[in-house]
Amino acid sequence: QVQLVESGGGLVQAGGSLRLSCAASGWTLSDNAMGWFRQAPGKKREVVAAVDWSGNNEYYADSVKGRFTISRDNTKNTMYLQMTSLKPDDTAVYYCAAVTTLSPSATPHSWTDFGSWGQGTQVTVSS
Repeated sequence: QVQLVESGGGLVQAGGSLRLSCAASGWTLSDNAMGWFRQAPGKKREVVAAVDWSGNNEYYADSVKGRFTISRDNTKNTMYLQMTSLKPDDTAVYYCAAVTTLSPSATPHSWTDFGSWGQGTQVTVSS
């Protein structure tokens, strides 16, 4: 069974940091471009970061550029999102996602480019 499982979410004060992890089972992550998107109550889903299969090409939303870093370790079948200088506006459910129909070299900017995602992990940033 193909699964993506996120971990590392939680409650943090503004200015703090969190590291999200995404573990894949049932498939080899190195075959896919990957990314993170988030959804806050009343807001549209937003891709915050994406990375191609090699880890060499990345995309960041303007809202997180300079604060978030996406990375992947294909040997561990795992992807990460390091989040620093967190703001209350970063509060959302964060989803790990895999591109399943586009090229592995893609760096998706829209959540609709992802074909599979996990259950999500809640990140809450208090002011």
